[in-house]
Amino acid sequence: MGNNAERLLADPPDQLRAFVRDGRIIAVPARRSRRLMLLDQVAQAFEPGRKYPEAVVNEILKSVFGDHCALRRYLVDEEFMSRTAEGVYWRAGGTVDA
Repeated sequence: MGNNAERLLADPPDQLRAFVRDGRIIAVPARRSRRLMLLDQVAQAFEPGRKYPEAVVNEILKSVFGDHCALRRYLVDEEFMSRTAEGVYWRAGGTVDA
């Protein structure tokens, strides 16, 4: 599963190249438009309709960024992911390939 996230960041769009190196995020963009683009890329690692325990979400996010807690918070705050009080997460937004 983590490989999916790594593969998605292997060839980032030009606007994100300064923030990604070797398939890993090296910095979160300050500009919201670029940050949303990056979060959309990360959200692709999660299957729509599938529920994930927090530990699995953490493992996936650790594979692409050192501060997985901040990345998880960004995903939830920007509504790419939702969660229950019990720590169950699911993808709530982002681009979906048809």
